[in-house]
Amino acid sequence: MKLVLAIVNNDDSAVAASSLTAEGYFVTRLSTTGGFLMVGNTTLLIGTEDEGVPHVLEILKEHCVTRRQMATPVTAFGKGMKADSLPPKVKVGGATVFVLNVESCEKL
Repeated sequence: MKLVLAIVNNDDSAVAASSLTAEGYFVTRLSTTGGFLMVGNTTLLIGTEDEGVPHVLEILKEHCVTRRQMATPVTAFGKGMKADSLPPKVKVGGATVFVLNVESCEKL
């Protein structure tokens, strides 16, 4: 058995969790914050048998897309509209996925 931890963008979390649930996977959603943008994201906890991992990853790839977003660097505060203070575009979204071995799982 495996535990899949998927850290996804908030914009993608609802559709990804719904798609996983529709396929019969049990999903727990946790609100988390991280990354250098310090914005909210969602960590999905998905339990599956070993052979289900590729299907889970396929669903996540389909629904967790990358996009470009403006980031406001802290060093820009107070500089006005100088050329070097314009916020850069950074890639956000997608998913960071960890697949962990589970020794045992019991629903009580």
